[in-house]
Amino acid sequence: MKTVELPHGACVPVLGQGTWGMGEKKSAHADEVAALRLGIELGMTLIDTAEMYGEGGAEEVVADAINGHRDDVFIVTKAYPHNASRSKLPKACERSLNGLRIDAIDLYLLHWREKTPLLEETVEAFEKLCSAGKIKRWGVSNLDVDDMKELFGIENGTNCAANQVLYNLENREIEFDLLPFLRHPSTLNHQLVLMAYSPVGHGRGLLENKTLKKIAKRHDATSAKIALAWVLRQPGAIAIPKASNEKHVRDNARSVDIKLTKEDLADLDQEFPPPKSKKSLPIL
Repeated sequence: MKTVELPHGACVPVLGQGTWGMGEKKSAHADEVAALRLGIELGMTLIDTAEMYGEGGAEEVVADAINGHRDDVFIVTKAYPHNASRSKLPKACERSLNGLRIDAIDLYLLHWREKTPLLEETVEAFEKLCSAGKIKRWGVSNLDVDDMKELFGIENGTNCAANQVLYNLENREIEFDLLPFLRHPSTLNHQLVLMAYSPVGHGRGLLENKTLKKIAKRHDATSAKIALAWVLRQPGAIAIPKASNEKHVRDNARSVDIKLTKEDLADLDQEFPPPKSKKSLPIL
């Protein structure tokens, strides 16, 4: 599978696995673990979770799924903004480490931004966790251009490895300014990775779109495969779809083989027009 390079020598697959909604029902635990394990076998070795998902329940699902496979997987988890202070972030990190049953988090993200604590304090806390070996790198989620500019102006702020945002055919807002900003050569001395959450939309609405179904038929594929292939057309992007059953996992994995044509992309642009002006960054 194609990979993306992150700072400090990590190469991760462009297609990972999301866990939003997992860990909320004990009756679903075995199926969720099995789905994640299958994804690992199929090369989707990046797994994204958060302390918010199931209030730690999703991290426990991930822990069971990666048992015996720690060296094969890349774990991303996220901290609540109210836990991102100098005093609280180390405790939140320790809870996530315990829930995941790992020694170090591969990528630790600020889930979204609030007024307090200040970004300077969060960056300082992230850097101390790196120095202590608790995390290997850090990043952010749901930060728009102004937030990113502020972050890059902070001491060690350019150590940010990734920004995880909502991005799919129905939500193209980042294409107007955030994506160009992150891709501009002068922004950083390394490529900041874009992680797309909900890449096949939220709910079934997007996947029932007639244009998407028409293009899927051309490729003898599903709408989900086409939606994922569209996100993965972006250089340096990682898509993290959730798949809590094995059928969807297999379907997602095959999306990396889809090559969208100029006709496909033109049809999608007509159905889902790119932004022509600045829009607020959407958050789910």
